[in-house]
Amino acid sequence: MSYQYTAIGDSLTTGFGALPGNGFVPVYRRMAEGRLREPVGAVNLGINGLTTAALEQRLGSDPIFRQSIRNAEIITLSIGGNDLIKAAKAVSFRPGDLSPALARALRECKRNFGGIMGSLRQLKYGSRQPYIIRIVGLYNPYPQLTEATDWVRQFNAFAAGYSSGVCGFASIYHEFAGNERSLLSLDHVHPNGRGYRVIAGKLDSLGYWRLG
Repeated sequence: MSYQYTAIGDSLTTGFGALPGNGFVPVYRRMAEGRLREPVGAVNLGINGLTTAALEQRLGSDPIFRQSIRNAEIITLSIGGNDLIKAAKAVSFRPGDLSPALARALRECKRNFGGIMGSLRQLKYGSRQPYIIRIVGLYNPYPQLTEATDWVRQFNAFAAGYSSGVCGFASIYHEFAGNERSLLSLDHVHPNGRGYRVIAGKLDSLGYWRLG
């Protein structure tokens, strides 16, 4: 018996900011292999800069993405951070409620995320193999900005709402909040090797009971 692990998402999935082999995907793969006591092969479809809209589109039309999801018993998803970063660069932050532009970006992000989860369900419909989906929550790349904190918290609450017997949400917000200096790489946006190990550990702690 062996398992296929398909990782989809943005630069967190590619492991940007850490040395090769130290992103959360290879670390989590090794953890899964240890827990399941079977070989786990990983397909990493992460794309730097990917947004929720672009991932939803790929899941609808890219045959490599679609087949890799169909074949997978383990799926991880990291997405949403670039939606915030893009919106944040286009507005000036101010204290108080979310600015209209950020609120709009959050609405679109949630809608696209819902489409992504719908695509995953559709691609796995009728699957004879048990499978698990693991969502990587967001940390705040702009901890000094209250608006960004609100945005991230609202997105995380929405994404966590997809939790079920099949789907688990790995909350990493509190692990990173206040620990950015030790967990982020030199660009202050992406995790370093230590940060990715934290993410992998949170994914691993959600368990594999449907699989093994």
